[in-house]
Amino acid sequence: MYDFDKPVDRHGTWCTQWDYVEDRFGAPGLLPFTISDMDFESAPEVLAALRGRLEHGVLGYSRWRHEDFLSAIRHWYATRHGTAVDPECVAYAPSVLYQVARLLELWSVPGDGVVVHTPAYDAFPRLVVAHGRDLRGVPLGDWAALERELARPDTSVLLLCSPHNPTGRVWTEAELARTADLCERHGVAVISDEIHADLAHRPHRHRPWALHGRPGGRWAIVTSASKSFNIPALTGSYGVFGDREDCERYLTRLKDAEGLSSPAVLSLTGHIAAYREGAPWLDALNVYVAGNLELVRDRLGDAFPELGWRPPQAGYLAWIDLRPLGIPDAELQRELIDTERVAIMPGTAYGPEGAGFVRLNVGCPRSKAERGVDALVRAARRLRS
Repeated sequence: MYDFDKPVDRHGTWCTQWDYVEDRFGAPGLLPFTISDMDFESAPEVLAALRGRLEHGVLGYSRWRHEDFLSAIRHWYATRHGTAVDPECVAYAPSVLYQVARLLELWSVPGDGVVVHTPAYDAFPRLVVAHGRDLRGVPLGDWAALERELARPDTSVLLLCSPHNPTGRVWTEAELARTADLCERHGVAVISDEIHADLAHRPHRHRPWALHGRPGGRWAIVTSASKSFNIPALTGSYGVFGDREDCERYLTRLKDAEGLSSPAVLSLTGHIAAYREGAPWLDALNVYVAGNLELVRDRLGDAFPELGWRPPQAGYLAWIDLRPLGIPDAELQRELIDTERVAIMPGTAYGPEGAGFVRLNVGCPRSKAERGVDALVRAARRLRS
């Protein structure tokens, strides 16, 4: 039903990944495998709904607090994640990072500690520091360090990435329960960024924080259909709060202090169509992406069996540990850019813990994924020899 092999020319569309690759990599015309959007057309069900809304011809002010939008979210969480959502605890916002910023202001004060797992999605450190909070990184999987940082008296927030970006790690039920217990014990609020939730690969299963956070507790899920259905240009996201009063305080700030009372109507249209009609497309997408990741595994395994690389548990971002090859990061990037003419994210973009890694975006037709991993293999072989 869906043709993910079909190339789509994104040049000349003001596309961050394709048209502005020079901004980050210093050279024009590179084949990009960079930021986390996909080269696929969105679900035809979403595109049809958007066309229908545009054909109406009037794009006036709108509202999000209505049954069409809220019931679509409830339906998605019930059918996709086995989780009940209280509509009184849902809030719309322009983006996930916007929600994170406002929640940091709601639940902490300048100087407070904000804990993140490292390597970290690169926007998290910038946002935390820009708001005058103290960024406290904890290596992924280091439970002793996590408890130590959460126990500090001035730690106010855990900024959780679930599934984790850039590693693609899906947290287990036991890990989330343990994290919830630590945060509850030490009085730390939780902001759970779950924008990659719908991209978990079998047998791994994403579990929303709502299944672990205490009802009435200080926590919020921040997410969007934008990542899984490839509609970030529509903007729009939503939060699911543990406490109704926190949700109302957040909404009051959005409306009164930020002047954000009317959502992007096409975002609402896209979310509703995605959550009501888009499940078959998403299922097919996940199967196709898993095939791309298997391709990366096989090509890397043939070239460098000592890497023992495995696909991520979620998403289309291949987090690849090249440290066993002993190749300096800067030399690899020069080879990829100058000789192979590809742009692949260096692991250091996600903090010093990412040294020796690259993040390869294979949310694209298989022919492009092949070009990316083959370029990486060729560059690494030359530098290794």
